[in-house]
Amino acid sequence: MAIRKLESLQQFAEQKTKMSPRLVPCSATFVPFPGHELSLSETGQRVQVEFYVNENTFKERLKLFFIKNQRSSLRIRLFNFSLKLLSCMLYIVRVLLDNSNKNKGTWSSIIWVERSLPLWGLQVTVALISLLETILLSYLSYKGNIWEQILRIPFILEIINTVPFIITIFWPPLRDLFVPVFLNCWLAKHALENMINDLHRAIQRTQSAMFNQVLILISTLLCLIFTCICGIQHLERAGNNLTLFDSLYFCIVTFSTVGFGDVTPQIWQSKLLVVIMICVALVVLPIQFEQLAYLWMERQKSGGNYSRHRAQTEKHVVLCVSSLKIDLLMDFLNEFYAHPRLQDYYVVILCPTEMDVQVRRVLQIPMWSQRVIYLQGSALKDQDLLRAKMDDAEACFILSSRCEVDRTAADHQTILRAWAVKDFAPNCPLYVQILKPENKFHVKFADHVVCEEEFKYAMLALNCICPATSTLITLLVHTSRGQEGQQSPEQWQKMYGRCSGNEVYHIKMEESLFFAEYERKSFTYASFHAHKKFGVCLIGVKREDNKNILLNPGPRYIMSSTDTCFYIHVTKEENSAFKQHEQLEKLRKYKSSYHGPSRLPVHSIIASMGTVAIDLQDASCHSTSGANLTLPSEVSKEGRRPSIAPVLELADNANIQPCDLLSDQSEDETNPSDDECSDAKEYTKGYPPNSPYIGSSPTFCHLLPEKVPFCCLRLDKGCQHNYYEDAKAYGFKNKVIIVAAETAGNGLYNFIVPLRAYYRPKKELNPIILLLDNPPDMHFLDAICWFPMVYYMVGCIDNLDDLLKCGVTFAANMVVVDKESTMSAEEDYMADAKTIVNVQTLFRLFSSLSIITELTHPANMRFMQFRAKDCYSLALSKLEKKERERGSNLAFMFRLPFAAGRVFSISMLDTLLYQSFVKDYMISITRLLLGLDTTPGSGFLCSMKITEDDLWIRTYGRLYQKLCSSSGDIPIGVYKTESQKLTTSESREMASQSQISISVEEWEDTKEIKETSSNRNNHRNSTSSDQSDHPLLRRKSMQWARRLSRKVPRHSNKTAERISQQRMTLCRRSERQELAELVKNRMKHLGLSTAGYDEMNDHQNTLSYILINPSPDTRLELNDVVYLIRPDPLSYVPANASSRKSSFCNTTGQDSRDDTQL
Repeated sequence: MAIRKLESLQQFAEQKTKMSPRLVPCSATFVPFPGHELSLSETGQRVQVEFYVNENTFKERLKLFFIKNQRSSLRIRLFNFSLKLLSCMLYIVRVLLDNSNKNKGTWSSIIWVERSLPLWGLQVTVALISLLETILLSYLSYKGNIWEQILRIPFILEIINTVPFIITIFWPPLRDLFVPVFLNCWLAKHALENMINDLHRAIQRTQSAMFNQVLILISTLLCLIFTCICGIQHLERAGNNLTLFDSLYFCIVTFSTVGFGDVTPQIWQSKLLVVIMICVALVVLPIQFEQLAYLWMERQKSGGNYSRHRAQTEKHVVLCVSSLKIDLLMDFLNEFYAHPRLQDYYVVILCPTEMDVQVRRVLQIPMWSQRVIYLQGSALKDQDLLRAKMDDAEACFILSSRCEVDRTAADHQTILRAWAVKDFAPNCPLYVQILKPENKFHVKFADHVVCEEEFKYAMLALNCICPATSTLITLLVHTSRGQEGQQSPEQWQKMYGRCSGNEVYHIKMEESLFFAEYERKSFTYASFHAHKKFGVCLIGVKREDNKNILLNPGPRYIMSSTDTCFYIHVTKEENSAFKQHEQLEKLRKYKSSYHGPSRLPVHSIIASMGTVAIDLQDASCHSTSGANLTLPSEVSKEGRRPSIAPVLELADNANIQPCDLLSDQSEDETNPSDDECSDAKEYTKGYPPNSPYIGSSPTFCHLLPEKVPFCCLRLDKGCQHNYYEDAKAYGFKNKVIIVAAETAGNGLYNFIVPLRAYYRPKKELNPIILLLDNPPDMHFLDAICWFPMVYYMVGCIDNLDDLLKCGVTFAANMVVVDKESTMSAEEDYMADAKTIVNVQTLFRLFSSLSIITELTHPANMRFMQFRAKDCYSLALSKLEKKERERGSNLAFMFRLPFAAGRVFSISMLDTLLYQSFVKDYMISITRLLLGLDTTPGSGFLCSMKITEDDLWIRTYGRLYQKLCSSSGDIPIGVYKTESQKLTTSESREMASQSQISISVEEWEDTKEIKETSSNRNNHRNSTSSDQSDHPLLRRKSMQWARRLSRKVPRHSNKTAERISQQRMTLCRRSERQELAELVKNRMKHLGLSTAGYDEMNDHQNTLSYILINPSPDTRLELNDVVYLIRPDPLSYVPANASSRKSSFCNTTGQDSRDDTQL
């Protein structure tokens, strides 16, 4: 049976081949399917089956040539277009050679014309070819309905213009019959449209609807004018006998609505034609203009194209975003164009959404309209990438939409955009922003990647160790003019604005005037003397043969001429000017110790002052070193200023004390207690065994010998291992750090790692409590269970009981992370509303608590710790508005909470990605400072606190020398705290408040002796009392007011104002007491002790600020915090300790790179 089927197939194929011998067959071999009863071994034959796709008849071949084939059809349409234009030109020649004076004023002059025999022959030939072509195309386009082909307007016009000439061949008397050949202009227009379409298809180019519409409009207008000219001229043969030029003049004057009236039609036929043409123009032209205007508006929305010529002759970058907000756009443009060498660059924005009103208004400003090009399109389409000329772009910035409800979905969109750009333009540098750290490895191929949650949590963690680290990093990565605050009357604001220009720059050592003379010297020697001489702070280097940047490699590092130096200064060296002094050579030979401001050299024109920040609250910073700069023993009894050892050109190994990380001698005291010894034995040092995501950099940390059971990580619920249910019951020796977040994302892992880093002394480790809205998953718990003193609790920040259970009353810092669910709102700036109100509630309930808050929008920082009647805050608000009007990019820097490091927005770090286009090292340096990356031999950021024993150093320059000569630390800034100067109204209010307290106390002395001490302490120490005291206080205030009113005339306005201010003070005081009573009652209800609650400790009259790289003569004050870049202690570990180190690193029993989870 199968053999018969094969034979029948073969016979069918042979018959088909005979019937259509010219067909090109597609051959295939028939192979039986598995299990078939017939095998190839049984037949020994193979049958070739030929398949025919098309019925290749003569008509199909003609259709393929005339219609379907793009290139051949384009040639046919071009020939047809040329033929129509030739017929129109022959008509004009006939009109010019015609003698219209023979039958003037009769109908015969309209019906008959003069046509020479050669001209008639040409016109007949053209008509014959046109008719044959029209019939052939109609036949090829025939689809079963003959009337559809006949009633087409082009076919009717073709018959009118060609059939009369064909008739004259057979009837010679009709050779002079008038034929309206000028109507072929409309056929030429139709052929031109088809020809343009075929042209776009032939060259495989996207058709431009705008170009087609403009072409149609112009051709329609020309056809109307040409038809009107020829019609008026021919009809006026029976009237004024107008020439073609007179007819052209008349049509232009008429269509332009000028109407001089010097040339007018005389007969009714020509007048009727004019009326018809005007009516047609009034109908056709508005339709064409409407379509053109619509396409123009759509083109404006989509942005058109960035031409290939511009892309090859100009430099441009492409910005790809999901939705373009005005804040994002202005941050990018201000930071990108802040660099002088980028002024000639163009920015092409590729966004899938339509441009909103605010962005459109900004892009119409002349400064941006000539530089920024907006294209509406998707990065996933090659056509849109071609419009943006991505393959010729200098760089492509792909930013994520942090306002999306689903941030993981936003990352997925960013990843696809990065893949699409890399596929389309492999050589285009990519700058990618990712939100979630677990998605970072998908875009590892990009040149620069910034993960938002990594940087965010690392900065929040360092803010708890080094105050205002977020402000420090933000000011370093921003480009500033350094002119902010110069109009302010306060000195700290002038310094703050002047020092905001400090940035990180780089230069090759052999090309530098700053560092060239320190070749073959130690790093600390070069850093100290460069700061002493030029005011620059050398923070890191990079070898020529090594791509890794080393921050403060230590005194053992010897500088080489090929090294790349990284330094902090107000401007880069290439833009600095130097003055030569007569004492230059003397100062170079002067090698004595550094002796303060009286002997400071002034070789640098630019003063390297630093950045400033402000704080309303005390900055409780613990020294990470644990040691003070004690007074040297050489101090004489005469009170002479003590000397400091000079910084050596080459490190002396005997003077450098190696830090053995495997022992605790450098951390603990010489005679530790039994409890400290037992606690020290609980921890080991090593790499975390489990990482919650791929791509996290391994960090040497304090770890537990064995991982903690998951049940013990829950703070508020006891288990079989312990029965504690609140933070107070654990009896922590150090204050806790509370993190309030919505979910335990993988980025939260980067908050724990810096606080458990190996260089943190064990006795200074703060317990970490995660206050989470949602329970964490098992993967996250498996990653944190190896860290000591890390707990979590399911609760909410707006629940007072949850806050009290997690130990808010004795917390060192309260970190409030912006919730993902609130980042998107109908009104953009309302996304932070819930966070701001919750933090304000915390500020009112626990005024002494150090709160660090993350916001979505930097503009909302003005609402943090909001006081409506605070005159100082209102003055700062006016200053911010003035600086914004002057064009400052850092207008928000004067807000007290931001300046103090109590609030920051992750969007402020977007400039880090933008700056990396010019400074490709900025991301690496920032990651090293934040502890996200650990490079062998590179230092880390820490801080030390100035105590009374350190005040003998006096100045920042002497501190620089002391640190470089002793421990090898490099200071980069100072965090200062000062008393805030009160305004006149505030001082009067404080004075009236003190008078009230004194008067009340005197009244109490005469009333009750038992209540004297308690009430006096309540008023002096600003503590709260019971609710039963409120009526008593109000009675006391009223009696005091009556007593005062008897002494002073009642009509005195000043006295009445003073009394009203005192009453308001008492009311405010009562409000604080009520809040304090509320907290105490909840603590008693939960069974918590109220001993540690200090509700009135409100430091409203202090401000803190940072000086980044201050001048050497800056005075050091008590409680100043100095930012240090400390050398890597691992580089000092002796070689014989390597075996011990490996043994301790493996105490956890697992490799640090195993069990990595997504």
